[in-house]
Amino acid sequence: MANEVVDHGRRRFLTVTTSVVGGVGVVAAAVPFIKSWEPSARAKAAGAPVTVDISKIDPGQKVTYPWRGLPVFVVHRTKEQLDALPSLDPRLADPKSDGVSATQQPPYAKNEYRSLKPEWLVVVGICTHLGCVPDFVPEVKPEPFDPEWKGGFYCPCHKSRYDMAGRVFKGVPAPKNLQVPPYHFVDDKTIQVGVDPKEAG
Repeated sequence: MANEVVDHGRRRFLTVTTSVVGGVGVVAAAVPFIKSWEPSARAKAAGAPVTVDISKIDPGQKVTYPWRGLPVFVVHRTKEQLDALPSLDPRLADPKSDGVSATQQPPYAKNEYRSLKPEWLVVVGICTHLGCVPDFVPEVKPEPFDPEWKGGFYCPCHKSRYDMAGRVFKGVPAPKNLQVPPYHFVDDKTIQVGVDPKEAG
């Protein structure tokens, strides 16, 4: 036994192989453990901002994006739609958003357009009555539900109506204007929903 020759090459091979296999096992065991520290998809969706490319949204078009489990409408308003907004004030329940709708938009969106830039409307697409998703009816033309329609949102559930600034009409079940979520412009082609301008810096 004492005279046996030690095969150093084989020993080195076995040592290296055992180390590599052990290392792979440690990594394989660590990956699920480390992954468990990350927030779940539900948690990410609950608070994560949503970045929106607005460069392909044509004037008069609405695109819907999910944010915190809610549909957010991003609307590229036309000049005709914007020009019609002041004429609707007498027909609206809270045209200046300073009554019951005061909490429905951040301070930077408390203007006649309810937005950071007049041509872009960003609102949560949930009717303030019972939570239905209103239809987008952008054409400035008479509609069966309103012969003086100037474009906006119509809730098919209980017939609430909102103008192109998301302001609610008088005499409908919805009590408040559509909510404006926190958002800011990253640049001329991008909006980020979920982050106020003051927090973006």
